Amino acid sequence: MPTPPPVFSQPRPNDRCPCLSGATFGECCGPYLDGAADAPTAVQLMRSRYTAFVVGDVAYLLSTWHPSTRPAALELDPAMRWYRLDVLRRERGGPLDRDGVVEFRAFYRRDGARGEQHEVSSFAREGRRWRYVSPVA
Repeated sequence: MPTPPPVFSQPRPNDRCPCLSGATFGECCGPYLDGAADAPTAVQLMRSRYTAFVVGDVAYLLSTWHPSTRPAALELDPAMRWYRLDVLRRERGGPLDRDGVVEFRAFYRRDGARGEQHEVSSFAREGRRWRYVSPVA
């Protein structure tokens, strides 16, 4: 089954990465969303998933979701505009770890109102690939 294209516009390689890492899209999340590389850490996977929400890349979001918790489908709200990501802390989640936790705040605008999502997320590594598992209860 072909992968559907992103819903929203994708940044150019020299544009600032939407995850606000300070790097360009081509140096940061672009290679992960394009499938050219796997995110080496839980934080980088979380940043790339945030970027996928920004650009509406449902296929990437589903492919980086752990199979045990992945929904059958995902529909993004086209009115939701994500504009800032703050990574607050991480536990484990490095290249040699098998699991990790990342706490973040993501800020958005929807219908003229501002909001934020604050989450502590768990991640697991399967082979070389990190996967988002779920929010931590």
